[in-house]
Amino acid sequence: MPRVEIGQHLVIDPEICHGQMTFRGTRIPVDTVLTFLAKGYSLDQLLRSWPELTRPAVQEAITLAARTLQAQLPTPAQGPTATITEIAA
Repeated sequence: MPRVEIGQHLVIDPEICHGQMTFRGTRIPVDTVLTFLAKGYSLDQLLRSWPELTRPAVQEAITLAARTLQAQLPTPAQGPTATITEIAA
């Protein structure tokens, strides 16, 4: 499998972290950063912990995760469309 670049800041490279999606130029898996955010860590805390990450890189990962989730949600045949915020409530 060849290296796949996703956006400006993310990459999947079979030679880095067993092919997990990482932040370009690092060995930091995207799912690790997203897990820390989900557990309540702030973006500023993460950037202090991993100074090689940038705010735009983490924001790109969040955007990709949100778009992926939205694409996987079922679409109702009829009726109002629920937002992710409403589903999470």
